[in-house]
Amino acid sequence: MTEINGSQPRQIKVLGPYTFSIGDTTAYSEYTRGGIVMQVNMPQTFAFKSLRESLVSPDFLISDFAKFDRPGQLHIGFQALDSYKRIHAGHLPKPWSKTDAEEFVRIVTEMNDVSPAKVDELSEDLMKHLAYCAQGDLVAMAAVIGGIAAQEVMKACTGKFTPVRQWLYMDALECLPENSTEVLSEEVCKPMGTRYDSQVAVFGADFQKKLGNLKYFIVGSGAIGCEMLKNWAMMGIGAGDTGEVIITDMDIIEKSNLNRQFLFRSWDVGKLKADVASKAAKVMNPAIRITSHQNRVGAETEHVYDDTFFERLDGVANALDNVDARMYMDRRCVYYRLPLLESGTLGTKANVQVVIPHLTESYSSSQDPPEKSIPICTLKNFPNAIEHTLQWARDLFEGTYKQPADTVNAYLTDSKFMERTLKQQGMQPLETLDIIRRSLLEERPETFEDCIKWARTVFQENFYNTVAQLLFNFAPDQVTSSGAPFWSGPKRCPHPIEFDLKNPLHMDFVASAAILHAVNYRVKPSTDRAHITMLASQVKVQRFVPRSGVKIAVTDAEAQAESQSGMFDESQISQIQNKLPTPETFGKFLMQPIEFEKDDDTNFHMDFIVAASNLRAENYNIPPADRHKSKGIAGRIIPAIATTTSLVTGLVCLELCKLVQGHTKMEFFKNGFVNLALPFFAFSEPIAAPKQKYYDTEFTLWDRFEIEGELSLKEFLDYFQEKQKLEITMLSQGVCMLYSFFMAPAKRKERLPLPMSEVVKKVSKRKIEPHVRALVFELCCNDADGEDVEVPYVRYVLPK
Repeated sequence: MTEINGSQPRQIKVLGPYTFSIGDTTAYSEYTRGGIVMQVNMPQTFAFKSLRESLVSPDFLISDFAKFDRPGQLHIGFQALDSYKRIHAGHLPKPWSKTDAEEFVRIVTEMNDVSPAKVDELSEDLMKHLAYCAQGDLVAMAAVIGGIAAQEVMKACTGKFTPVRQWLYMDALECLPENSTEVLSEEVCKPMGTRYDSQVAVFGADFQKKLGNLKYFIVGSGAIGCEMLKNWAMMGIGAGDTGEVIITDMDIIEKSNLNRQFLFRSWDVGKLKADVASKAAKVMNPAIRITSHQNRVGAETEHVYDDTFFERLDGVANALDNVDARMYMDRRCVYYRLPLLESGTLGTKANVQVVIPHLTESYSSSQDPPEKSIPICTLKNFPNAIEHTLQWARDLFEGTYKQPADTVNAYLTDSKFMERTLKQQGMQPLETLDIIRRSLLEERPETFEDCIKWARTVFQENFYNTVAQLLFNFAPDQVTSSGAPFWSGPKRCPHPIEFDLKNPLHMDFVASAAILHAVNYRVKPSTDRAHITMLASQVKVQRFVPRSGVKIAVTDAEAQAESQSGMFDESQISQIQNKLPTPETFGKFLMQPIEFEKDDDTNFHMDFIVAASNLRAENYNIPPADRHKSKGIAGRIIPAIATTTSLVTGLVCLELCKLVQGHTKMEFFKNGFVNLALPFFAFSEPIAAPKQKYYDTEFTLWDRFEIEGELSLKEFLDYFQEKQKLEITMLSQGVCMLYSFFMAPAKRKERLPLPMSEVVKKVSKRKIEPHVRALVFELCCNDADGEDVEVPYVRYVLPK
């Protein structure tokens, strides 16, 4: 079926994971096997109405389906604002002026009556609020609309992604007080002569004071953290007499951060993120009170972020990039009953979740499915995408320049290393000793010329010998037991690569591999490409002859079994041990482990990764990746762009305003998911915290039993039996089982009279840290009928 080679893109029908139909093929020759197909995005042409046409016949992109009727009304309302400005010499209605609002309603009603875009039901209340807030200017809304508008500019410049068609209206009236017309007035919202006047025009002076006195904890100072801190500085959060913003991030600024983390500059590379971000925010608003920390949030820092710390906070905003830390902070917020503002981005996608004490479920209540990992056999023998070859290159880097050096240094410096190694399971002792033998005896260079010879050998082994052996085991025309071609579906038939001095990619690999090898062994490297090429030309490589009897794993199960097989001769270990010189013979020599660093263009790390990945891609006829794409994938850079970050932090700030207003109704809050590429907007009420019940008592994840003062274990058990009619069958604290119905009688007798704190210390064999003011106990209980019942946890407050 050679007729389709080089043809125009065509639509296909997917039939299965590795099969599809291309439609009518009667005019083509017979399909035999193989072939490579590429998925392409087809360009689409959009036609837009002119401004004049779209004003009278608008197309709306719905931003919130709960407000389906609002875009049409706001379309008329904003045109009426222009009319009001013309009538009043360029002035908009005064903030919360009832007189101006009534005049505006009259104008918009008259305009709607004669407009071709007339709406049947025009909400007078909505139009009044448009007038009340017309002179306002909110940082949060500017961030949202600014992010969307900037992305539209990028779409126009690049032709990438789908543009907004054609009008987009958004409102967040839920940010106002529930009884806004009663508590807000011209007097309350008049200018104060401060930088916050445009915010006061919407929310009033009292609200601004509340913002200033907020105490909030931002966890993370990356893309979202920087944007959040910038917004908060402009909003005046923490700028009051008793307010404070605490931000923590243990990371340092890297070069790749600069394209989206706008509080950092090139001269800040290498400095601590939290410190630099705090100083930049202080420049924007000298009044803001910021404290920067360099701590990771977790069990190891609970002496810093303890009861005293959390109990003085008004809330927490997560700006994290991993699920584990998010879930940890979520648990802390549930325990301390603090609101949590959670957000994240992935390229053009963004999500916001607001967690409200006693009202909503928590972040941990629902989880995304785990990320799919690349199967072992795919990485080792059957890659079919550039992501596979880049992961293989990363693994090669770690297994060549990091892990062996760490192992050798442990052998040279730890007197008990050999004893521990020989106790390891399976093949591990043999593999560990073999790494030491090769690193110290076979591969240790004396000169940079030795490094070139080694690098040329590594090229031959990885890009010729291994592939030649694979093809010897599974020939290109191999068929399976069912008669199907072995090299089909996701399996691409590879070909070995003959080394060519004139091929820049081949020399990129040899040069970078040799230089890193020299760094490993503290040998002075050369970066002179001509000199490296000359040395490489002198290396003689033994011609590879495939071997019979070599087993190659075809499935993950085979690869797993192969790695776990413990079949080896004990004498092999003894032979290696006898060959290894003692650590003392190496004097003070230590290897230099190399930590992968993607952002230093002078360290040859990415040179090695790109060359290794693209050579393996060439082996398997996979399109190569340039340095930029390779860096993003191999460096595991989470795609983040400034437009999405601006949007998501704006949405978070809107939810923060609702929290400050003290709203307690679920319908006032919005969880959001946005994809600027489509574009798509979806907002919904947060999910209520699920209710559970024992007897007639309902509870949620926010509820707990509170016990103050020391009780013995027996008194603790009796308390629940008598007061709650609950028989405790199992009692635990963390991973420690303190009591169970099946416990040995002697052990039960020993523990029952002990104070609860003593039981914890005895079972855990650890002291209770001085900063711990309360213990958390988990219970399994039976009710009066002997049935298992779910109950809240216990917060057991220790005596002072």
